[in-house]
Amino acid sequence: MVATKLDGNATAAALKSEIAERVSALKAEGIVPGLGTLLVGEDPGSISYVAGKHRDCAEVGIESVRVDLPASATEQDVRDAIAELNANDAVTGYIVQLPLPAGIDENAMLELMDPAKDSDGLHPTNLGRLVLGVSGELHSPLPCTPAGIVEMLGRYGVTLPGKHVVVVGRGLTVGRPLGLLLTRKGIDATVTLTHSRTPNLEKEVRRADVVIAAVGVPGLIKAHWVKPGAAVLDVGITRVVDDTTGKARLIGDVDSGVAEVAGFLSPVPGGVGPMTRAMLVENVVAEAERRAGL
Repeated sequence: MVATKLDGNATAAALKSEIAERVSALKAEGIVPGLGTLLVGEDPGSISYVAGKHRDCAEVGIESVRVDLPASATEQDVRDAIAELNANDAVTGYIVQLPLPAGIDENAMLELMDPAKDSDGLHPTNLGRLVLGVSGELHSPLPCTPAGIVEMLGRYGVTLPGKHVVVVGRGLTVGRPLGLLLTRKGIDATVTLTHSRTPNLEKEVRRADVVIAAVGVPGLIKAHWVKPGAAVLDVGITRVVDDTTGKARLIGDVDSGVAEVAGFLSPVPGGVGPMTRAMLVENVVAEAERRAGL
């Protein structure tokens, strides 16, 4: 068996094409969605990721506002930048790129955001609404990586109702909100959320119909851990610098041998990452549509 590749690049491209059509409809009504980004410092991964988000904006035809602060920025500098983005009518939604430099309280900064403009879906209000499963006027943006995972599985025909999903990792951006999203009515998966203190992790993974690894430990998920035919999504990213070339490359949490056992496999890079960025744009456009009553 050779796993079917869950191609995040191709899937994200198809999704962005659909989003571009929605943007055109909004512009016909005189509405131009805009994404803002707040980047503090010079983390290479963050710089690359933010640049990709602005390229996505250009592809779908929405505006983008970029705010970059130096690593020496104070917490008050960050507070002021967030206040400006909250007040900027040209910004339909924005993100505070994490991690922030040491000494700046990330949770406190996220709480300062206008929840309706929180395109990452990480504001406490939005996470609370995810817990409640509310919709309608209280609909909130979903966390991008969990939403991208569900979207990609659906487009590849991987059904989730009644399936046993094992999520490896309990982080704020993936593990915890993903468990909530997968158990939402209409998705209806059964989720086991595992972490570094889970005894016999191999046994838990082996039981899964779908495995989602998001811990940042290269090659953690081995081929013999995986149930034959299971869908495996690699969300872990470790940046490794080649001592000879000096160039960095990304390594995921899933060992290459899993491709010989799994039914579906998302790679690193080119798997979940592009879907995360696409869902960010989706959140911005969806908020613009909500405001317009569309």
